[in-house]
Amino acid sequence: MRAIARRTTRLLGCLLLVAATACDTFAPDGPPEEQLLDGTIEGMPGSQLRQHLVGDEEFGRRFTVEDGLGPVFVATACEQCHVGDGKGHPVFNLTRFGTLGVNGFDPLTQLGGPQLQHRSIPGYPPETVPGEATGVSEFTAPAVTGLGYLDAVDDATLIALADPDDADGDGISGRLQLHPPSELIEAALALAAQSAVPFTHGTLVDGQYIGRFGKKALTVNLLHQTVGAYQQDMGITSDLLVEDLFNPLAGNRASDEAPDPEVSSSAVANVVFYLKTLRAPSRRDASAAEVVAGEQLFGQIGCASCHTPTMRTGRSEIAVLDQVEFHAYTDLLLHDMGPELDDGYTEGRALTSEWRTPPLWGIGIQENFQGGQAFYLHDGRAQTFEQTIGLHGGEGAASRSAFQALSDADKTRLVRFLRSL
Repeated sequence: MRAIARRTTRLLGCLLLVAATACDTFAPDGPPEEQLLDGTIEGMPGSQLRQHLVGDEEFGRRFTVEDGLGPVFVATACEQCHVGDGKGHPVFNLTRFGTLGVNGFDPLTQLGGPQLQHRSIPGYPPETVPGEATGVSEFTAPAVTGLGYLDAVDDATLIALADPDDADGDGISGRLQLHPPSELIEAALALAAQSAVPFTHGTLVDGQYIGRFGKKALTVNLLHQTVGAYQQDMGITSDLLVEDLFNPLAGNRASDEAPDPEVSSSAVANVVFYLKTLRAPSRRDASAAEVVAGEQLFGQIGCASCHTPTMRTGRSEIAVLDQVEFHAYTDLLLHDMGPELDDGYTEGRALTSEWRTPPLWGIGIQENFQGGQAFYLHDGRAQTFEQTIGLHGGEGAASRSAFQALSDADKTRLVRFLRSL
């Protein structure tokens, strides 16, 4: 019996060794952290890490008809558009539309605008872009990492960066996106102000609030952005947006049976906390000689005039975000990019050719989240850095010309720098 037991023990040991070896062989290590975006900011206490994980789970929640999905919608979950917290693929672009008339831009809300909800629950018709729309724009979902830093920048910083009349004569005239007071905006700001630190947002400029998130800086903070996405992208109502979307062609009716609000205030708060505490993208090869030279060229040809390398947060109730320096390469302002990027569509007071400067951090690993091929600009129309720069008109035209005048070696250095972000 002892011999049998020994043989059994040896056999079990061999099987465990084979299993361990197989795991190493068939389940290799994942990509290094610097190639990923979905991670927490370091240094948070356990209670905040737990809230981050709860928010992460809520971010991945897939809504059903029984939960209140729709009746018209674009996606069933936040992460459906933001895979791995990275930038989305153009095949899943949002469509926004409206028409520009003598009285300004009309988002055609009476025809389902400004956002197309091309999917619907069973028995309910999805929307289509109406023939009245003269401006149609495609929006690729942005990466969502590092947003807490941008949310924590105080209004005074953005006001100081703005130069709407190009007073310094550098050809760059960044403007603040401003929104008239509304019940939604004031509620989003009031909820964000409920913290133990001085609140540095909600400054009125000419009687209007400063926008900072979205392709045209349409929303004032992450809470405003999040409840808007719940409603516009998934047809999910919240305490701040309690009415379902509906297809005007189907009449003024919503047709989902779930009671409103369809997502709780605590769930929204956890998602906002999750977004705030996603870490900033890591740099790669930042000290390499060609990367350093490329960064110098980035400044010399004027790219840094809009893509501001360094900013500092204001006060934050999250200690790891409180008054810290970060490097997103954005000024969060509107800039006129000329006819090359003018889709005839706009939001707020932005011109149809104006876009908020997108952060560049994470751009060097963007293809990791887009199926191996990176797609740049607001709609993914460019597939290389050279194409992207070539579409910079308006305020970006001088930098484009300066880039095109560089030697091939210097162009390579500049691209190496961008790939390090």
